[in-house]
Amino acid sequence: MKQIILSILTILFFSTTSCVENEKKETKKMTTNLNLSEKKEIQIQLEPKNESGAIGKLRFNESNGIVKLEAKFKNLSPGMHAIHLHEKADCSSPDGKSSGGHWNPTFNKHGKWGDENGYHKGDIGNFEVDENGNGAITMETNEWCINCEDESKNIIGKAVIVHQGTDDLTSQPSGAAGSRIICGAILQ
Repeated sequence: MKQIILSILTILFFSTTSCVENEKKETKKMTTNLNLSEKKEIQIQLEPKNESGAIGKLRFNESNGIVKLEAKFKNLSPGMHAIHLHEKADCSSPDGKSSGGHWNPTFNKHGKWGDENGYHKGDIGNFEVDENGNGAITMETNEWCINCEDESKNIIGKAVIVHQGTDDLTSQPSGAAGSRIICGAILQ
């Protein structure tokens, strides 16, 4: 009789443990799916570098695996200016070089965003500035994320840099875009 009771208790114990494990797996799957639809947003004030006097505001918004960048700038010289993501969220130096080089976690050559021959994850491109010194740029991508675990996509800990000139999209390693005139750290 004792053996029958022990056998029943053992079966019940393992059945209960198995159900708990399955519940944990289901909960984990649900959490993962919820995180994909989670909305994340970061707003950044961009500060002048190299005594440029230029400033800007930038917003990253992630929803359903797509990151949208929206940026507005003031006090820039009219014409085209390059904008990139750089390696480090460090804008402490007067020339902005404390932010390091272009963010390039995939070790591709510099180029135009989306170029089949390669581009850095930080190669955003160029934007137009009007005669009043105002400019703006917007873009969307699934190649970035906000505070995710994929270091080849995570933009947290990087810097946004606006350059004095135009990115020629071919010169290596950075497009010959000139000095860094605006910097903003991407921190959460």
